[in-house]
Amino acid sequence: MVAHSSVEGNQGTEEPRSSTDASPEVSQSRASRSRQLADSRPIFETHFRPFKNERDSNTISNTTSMLEESGFYWGPMTVEEAHHKLKKEPVGTFLMRDSRQVNVFYTLSYKAANGPVNIRINFKNSTFSLTGSKECFDSLFKLLEYYLKSPKKALIRPYRKEPVQSLQQLCRRRIIETCGGKDIDRIPVHPILKDFLHAFPYPL
Repeated sequence: MVAHSSVEGNQGTEEPRSSTDASPEVSQSRASRSRQLADSRPIFETHFRPFKNERDSNTISNTTSMLEESGFYWGPMTVEEAHHKLKKEPVGTFLMRDSRQVNVFYTLSYKAANGPVNIRINFKNSTFSLTGSKECFDSLFKLLEYYLKSPKKALIRPYRKEPVQSLQQLCRRRIIETCGGKDIDRIPVHPILKDFLHAFPYPL
């Protein structure tokens, strides 16, 4: 596993000026211009950058939804916060968080032998890869599984928000481990349970 520590800076935001004193005509004109600008924006857009196509938009949307189900996704966490949480954890403990780097969606933070390390996860040509690695995957979770199974054992276990998983989550993981995430629709269970399995079809 190629590890490159990422240095990420805060992105400044500019406070909008108040329009309380503006006349109704001016306010209406501004509102009209705002609607025109909104109508002219690309269809697939995030606060990072516009998506090139609907496939990429759906991939990132689905990935984020599954990350929220995973228990080891911490959202907008800073480098310092990630290091603090991993500092006393065993080597190989990892978590996922939002990247603060422009045009990068996610960052992998993990405990290496020399301390916590951060690696940006690139998303290009509809595939995920770690910065500094040539290995590409069509799923972020396939990427994580690849490095979990690597002989180097750089990743060993996720650092979850809840140290003890619920019985539902443990059962889901066991079912996925036994039946595989690709065969969920063939499992003879209630559709509601199938939806729960589809929400995170990985044994992580």
